[in-house]
Amino acid sequence: VQVVESGGGLVQPGGSLRLSCAVSGFTFSNYHMTWYRQAPGKERELVAGITSVGGATNYADSVKGRFTISRDNARNTVSLQMNSLKPEDTAVYYCNAQLWRYGVRYDYWGQGTRVTVSS
Repeated sequence: VQVVESGGGLVQPGGSLRLSCAVSGFTFSNYHMTWYRQAPGKERELVAGITSVGGATNYADSVKGRFTISRDNARNTVSLQMNSLKPEDTAVYYCNAQLWRYGVRYDYWGQGTRVTVSS
């Protein structure tokens, strides 16, 4: 099983970045996908999620209207388009794949990609 994030980097306030998460080793389309982030000295928090069926999305209030999560089941990828970035968006961003089946939770995490928003 592999979950690999990419696309992080340094960007100025007001700029944009697109994060990608590529997965392999499991049936991607069955999994609910979520982006989390962890800023220095803070707990990990949910940023955005997208369901396995129907593609319903949810967002943290702090990113609504600025971030967009999407998935491509044919390519086993999930993306996070981040616009109007703010310094407080600085964090390590993690991709998570989750599935509940017969009372068992399956959870896979990537290693994270760092996003720094600074002038």
